[in-house]
Amino acid sequence: MHRRSRLAVALLTVLVLVTTAGCTLPSFAPKGADSPARPGTNGGAASSAPGATAKWRPCPEVPRDLVGRTGAGMDYDCATVKVPRDWADTTSGETYDIALIRVRSERQQNRIGSLLLNPGGPGGSGVDLAVYLSFGQALGGLPTEITDRFDIVGFDPRGVSRSSPVKCISSTDQDASFAADPDPAGQAEFDQLAALNKKIADGCAQKYGDRLGTFSTEQAARDLDALRAAVGDEKLTYLGYSYGTLLGATYAQLFPKNVRALVLDGAVDPTEGFEAGSEQQAKGFERAFANFTTWCSANAATCPIAPDARGAVTDALAKAESAPVRARDGRSATTGWIFVGLISSLYTESGWTELAEAIASLETGDASGIFELADSYADREPDGTYSNLFDANLAVNCADTDGAPTVAEVRALQAEWRTKYPLFGSALAVGMLPCVFWGGQRDPYPVGKAEGAPPILVVGTTGDPATPYENTADLATMLGVGQVLTWEGEGHTAYPTTACIRTAVDGYLIDLRMPREGLRCPAK
Repeated sequence: MHRRSRLAVALLTVLVLVTTAGCTLPSFAPKGADSPARPGTNGGAASSAPGATAKWRPCPEVPRDLVGRTGAGMDYDCATVKVPRDWADTTSGETYDIALIRVRSERQQNRIGSLLLNPGGPGGSGVDLAVYLSFGQALGGLPTEITDRFDIVGFDPRGVSRSSPVKCISSTDQDASFAADPDPAGQAEFDQLAALNKKIADGCAQKYGDRLGTFSTEQAARDLDALRAAVGDEKLTYLGYSYGTLLGATYAQLFPKNVRALVLDGAVDPTEGFEAGSEQQAKGFERAFANFTTWCSANAATCPIAPDARGAVTDALAKAESAPVRARDGRSATTGWIFVGLISSLYTESGWTELAEAIASLETGDASGIFELADSYADREPDGTYSNLFDANLAVNCADTDGAPTVAEVRALQAEWRTKYPLFGSALAVGMLPCVFWGGQRDPYPVGKAEGAPPILVVGTTGDPATPYENTADLATMLGVGQVLTWEGEGHTAYPTTACIRTAVDGYLIDLRMPREGLRCPAK
């Protein structure tokens, strides 16, 4: 079976929130996220006060740690900026550390400023993303047109990875959550999963108390303005993927006059409630899976589960309920783990072949393919430890959530969505349980127009499973200054996938030139 390198995975996939059996999704966070800062990764001296200038120091060890090398002709510098723990009370003296990395091309000329990045999640590491995107267009990174004109600045939002990370879920509980049946039909099984989610939520509340509310998107958006000032930019130039579109939209509402250019790729619709957003994801993944099965039927030579891919996947899930295949590390490929591998593969069209091979291998007693997909998605290390991606994901999403359903309502939606979205509906309904039990304070983000902001580019992919294409126009309309750019492709997010998308986005970032209204870029 083909194996992707960590760099290839990262460059192919910029991920967003997805809920699976009460836990949430992956990213490409580094090792050692339990500690506030790993030696050598955010090593600039911390700015002494909010709004201070970032103090940079060389840190080539960061790309070497993540990828094994530095990008050709690229310099890497790191810094830490302190921000108020609660922007509603800046006099308390309590702060969080925000880690940044700046990637600067040795060819840079006619510099415009900094391009700040967010990979989504919430919980994804912008430091990691900046490193991955520094390896050039040939490997799926940023085009030279951008790196020649901008410093590429990635940051880990508050609570994420190197930035005062929130960590309150044990590896044992994460394993149990991923392994759990994504559609526990019996009441006893459902109650057991609900109890696990309550245990997780209670543990986080016990450890962090009222601080949980400070990990909200609005707080992070205010951090983003402090980072804009810290890197010396009068106005913000920003590229946000997936959840990063929500962060960017929140920034535009709070600081419209501080916006230079925002590219929001893989739109989250802030006007949707918690429940509606989960249903939209179920719809999006169901559509992406249907596209996968169509591809499989037309490409039998590279799809070993053709011609009936849907039947093969559903059969694998059914068999795993009573006789899961055991992997070499002792784990059993339960329905939960297979489901995680399934979701992982649908984020990019390039993952379809791996999914087909992994499902076929289960028939021969080999679970390695499924666990490779699932562990990559979950950011699970071979020793069974996890980064803090899921901890941060829950902390941000639950802080943002206003009006989570009750346990009884989740149970009812599980049955309703199973009918509407057979493979993904129940799991997305059950995935709301953590925020049902969340004990921290809630701090919902604002919803409305970005009055006074310049035009904002909102990019959507017609085959996006995680942030369905319908969200694109909704976000653009809500902002009032948004314009839609469409990629008629498969997978999650579009830039810088094709020449058409690159040309349109680059022209906007560099020259503030909006693409032709209604532009639709072909898949290839």
